Amino acid sequence: MEQIKQYDLVLVNLDPTIGVEMKKTRPCVVLSPNEMNKFLQTIVIAPVTSSSKPYPTRIEITHQTVSGWIVLDQIRTIDRLRVIKRLGTLSEKEIRKTKNIIKETFVD
Repeated sequence: MEQIKQYDLVLVNLDPTIGVEMKKTRPCVVLSPNEMNKFLQTIVIAPVTSSSKPYPTRIEITHQTVSGWIVLDQIRTIDRLRVIKRLGTLSEKEIRKTKNIIKETFVD
């Protein structure tokens, strides 16, 4: 597989899970920075769901292969073996929104 980059959309097998963690094979957004993605076996992702209410920690996205909501309240670290394939990348506007929500939620 090609190099996984920050803000790529990738198809990930999230099973097994426990409780209310997001399940199944689904698109996810890579949040970990490129330096980590280059050298570590793990990557940090946020899953994408096809249906959601407009929660403050969720960002609506639309791409040719993926349409739904980035779920920034379910960020998790996974082994890169869970990644099945690359689907695309976020737009600049979606990247800005993602950074702002992460900052508001986890930094400020």
